Amino acid sequence: MEELPFPDLHHARAAEGWLDLGVADEAQIELEKLTPSAGSMPEVLDLYWRLRSARLDWEGSLSIAEKVIAIAPERANGWIHRSYALHELRRTREAQENLLQAVDLFPDQSIIPYNLACYACQLGDLDDARKWLRRALKLKGIAHLREMALDDPDLAPLRSELAQW
Repeated sequence: MEELPFPDLHHARAAEGWLDLGVADEAQIELEKLTPSAGSMPEVLDLYWRLRSARLDWEGSLSIAEKVIAIAPERANGWIHRSYALHELRRTREAQENLLQAVDLFPDQSIIPYNLACYACQLGDLDDARKWLRRALKLKGIAHLREMALDDPDLAPLRSELAQW
């Protein structure tokens, strides 16, 4: 966000802070103060995605993620956010297919195999879910990932197994 001129930088950081605090209405007020050119930057679009997802507006979230992919395909967030929104829209197979395209583009992003494990689990493919979880573990480390996975409702079918990892 450092590329944003003042006062856009100020408003974007304020929106980010409000989102971190879970106060979507205040974040929106700050985002509305941005200039039109700032609103099309990938970093700012990420803030708009967070705002939409905080409001459970998954159609809006999906639209924003697709814009990020179109203007900045080298950013992993767009790919991750698009699939997450699709999953929340109960389009999990599509979420999985879209995120599979990002695996080789972002080999160091542990959230990609983690989310693929979640999608596979929800689609009933537990062997595939285990494979993706193991891949995520290699990237992130077992302690952090195991704790996250044990609390994740998408991985509930593997919960007893995960407790032993």
